[in-house]
Amino acid sequence: MTQEELFKVLVAHCKEYGFIFPSSEIYDGLAAVYDYGQMGVELKNNIKRYWWESMTRLHENVVGIDSCIFMHPKTWVASGHVAAFNDPLIDNKDSKKRYRADNLIEDYLGKIEEKIEKEVAKGRKKFGENFDEAKFRETNPNILREKAKYEQVHNRYVAAEQANDLNEYKQIILDCGIVCPISGTANWTDVRQFNLMFSTQISNTGNADDKIYLRPETAQGIFIEYLNVQKTGRMKIPFGIAQIGKAFRNEIVARQFIFRMREFEQMEMQFFVKPGTELDWFKKWKEIRLKWHKALGFGDASYRYHDHDKLAHYANAATDIEFLMPFGFKEVEGIHSRTNFDLSQHEKFSGKSIKYFDPELNESYTPYVIETSIGVDRMFLSVMCHSYCEEKLENGETRVVLRLPEALAPVKCAVFPLDKKYGLPELAHEIVDELKFHFNTHYGDPKDSIGKRYRRQDAIGTPFCITVDHETPNDHKVTLRYRDTMEQERVAISDLRSIIEERVSITSVLKKLGKEIKNF
Repeated sequence: MTQEELFKVLVAHCKEYGFIFPSSEIYDGLAAVYDYGQMGVELKNNIKRYWWESMTRLHENVVGIDSCIFMHPKTWVASGHVAAFNDPLIDNKDSKKRYRADNLIEDYLGKIEEKIEKEVAKGRKKFGENFDEAKFRETNPNILREKAKYEQVHNRYVAAEQANDLNEYKQIILDCGIVCPISGTANWTDVRQFNLMFSTQISNTGNADDKIYLRPETAQGIFIEYLNVQKTGRMKIPFGIAQIGKAFRNEIVARQFIFRMREFEQMEMQFFVKPGTELDWFKKWKEIRLKWHKALGFGDASYRYHDHDKLAHYANAATDIEFLMPFGFKEVEGIHSRTNFDLSQHEKFSGKSIKYFDPELNESYTPYVIETSIGVDRMFLSVMCHSYCEEKLENGETRVVLRLPEALAPVKCAVFPLDKKYGLPELAHEIVDELKFHFNTHYGDPKDSIGKRYRRQDAIGTPFCITVDHETPNDHKVTLRYRDTMEQERVAISDLRSIIEERVSITSVLKKLGKEIKNF
């Protein structure tokens, strides 16, 4: 199965088992808008809880807020969104499909990188233990040829980004022979800029002065309230403000399932620091955020940093944490050093001072800001992509299992009575009633075979299954089955909570992460 086929299977799995549904499907759907089902919302909430508690519990100087979606329109003028929140888009005349020009070039560069890595893999297989990868990369003619091609295109791309040269974007696409994946042709239009904000009216008059925007990012809500939080919480710099909230962008080329949507959710933290210290804090938060991801156990090879070639107008440093999706390494989180741009702009446009008085220096200044921003939906997708597994069993059968981190799993355990007789359902319900106050526990009706019930729980990622059998009323023990290994053991009913809770609680992951970031 190719990676593309695997992704299609995963999308179908998400719908079949109640993770994600296309929005308004009974009306033939609405493009790039999705609803989270009964399993999906549990997983999504667990991801948000992991992020929120890691920010507000592991960092004494980080607090949370929840700002409004609607904000004064001057907010977006001050932030630069009204004038410059655009994407470079290009149309294929034959397929009538629209693409982001920068994404087409980046995908082309990504394919060159894949060719290089395939060549390295061949060398590793050929030379075995004697393989010198560094020397191989420096001397292999195929790699050198692809590297030269990469550098030439990359340098042109960076120059075009920095100059915002739309004609050069198109010329790069033509020179590289980049074609539309639908039509297979290079019959492209000119590259044009499209603003991504949704606008609406605050009243029913329809006057231009009534126009407001659905927020395209959550950061500005933090900036607007930073001084209120600082004063009421008696916060001293450095300190951070965390927030989880919805954002809205008129994505013209929303694709790849929930990776890019028009309505999405962000987990964002703005960290306010003294001017001159921002790059040191930028480096620290890069490391902390990568440790947060790796604490889930997806392996170091699943992540990489990607430093921005073109910085946003407000930034003096920017790095993405990318995750290996079925369609390549893609951004899941961004870390930016936003300087003092946003606060200075809001001070300018509002006419009100929002400077911080530093009692140690006995002076006032506009703080610099380090931003960490992670897309909830992208994080959800990365977790699902890594966890989905089709596993061959010894008996020749295949099982589909979601190897979700146990702390994030929507359902922590399921309790099955072996059959409907001998008081087994009643006893199973008693166990559910005891455990459900500590973690999400489901009851499995005995209408299906025990094997089918196991497979259902494997497919939604349930870490533990508990079977109440004919011996349970006598010995007060049940069979505990482990998702990943399918091993089973007899345990006392009284021990179930302690065995399961230790492994499925968010606290267990936080403790692991806390040790990792203790020095920060």
